[in-house]
Amino acid sequence: MSATIRRIIYPGTFDPITNGHVDVVYRATQLFDEVLLAIAADSTKKPLFDLEERRAMAEEALARFGPKVRVTTFRGLLVDFVQSQDSRAILRGLRAVSDFEFEFQMALMNRKLNDSIETLFLMPRGAYTYLSSTIIKEIGRLGGDVSAFVPTVVQEAMRQKYQPVPK
Repeated sequence: MSATIRRIIYPGTFDPITNGHVDVVYRATQLFDEVLLAIAADSTKKPLFDLEERRAMAEEALARFGPKVRVTTFRGLLVDFVQSQDSRAILRGLRAVSDFEFEFQMALMNRKLNDSIETLFLMPRGAYTYLSSTIIKEIGRLGGDVSAFVPTVVQEAMRQKYQPVPK
């Protein structure tokens, strides 16, 4: 009798990964055998970091979880990717009530596309409920300190991206 691995897919653009994302991953590791952070290559967003930069930052930020957490990229429909990974679960983080409506619509559409895949919602710790990658990028762009909001690898990458060009 073979053991079934309970794997959940945590999709997003992760541009950049924040401490809130890391907290949601941690919470998921308490419930699942494996968490696969899946960075979307196809996005209507204009990312600050390219796909490989986002992947490298996520891998370093999540390395402390060992083999229980993997990072990958994907293209196309999420439900197709989830199925290709031998999973039946999508993880979405909810920060506030304002996130719920959009996430609920996405979960219903994913269910319509493949009704064998479930979406689970987890909230980060209260200290991270206000974080978003968009806000973090704005703070960094304006020269603010992002060290309390992102892993060290992201802090350094943002410093390099927003470093003033010498005259």
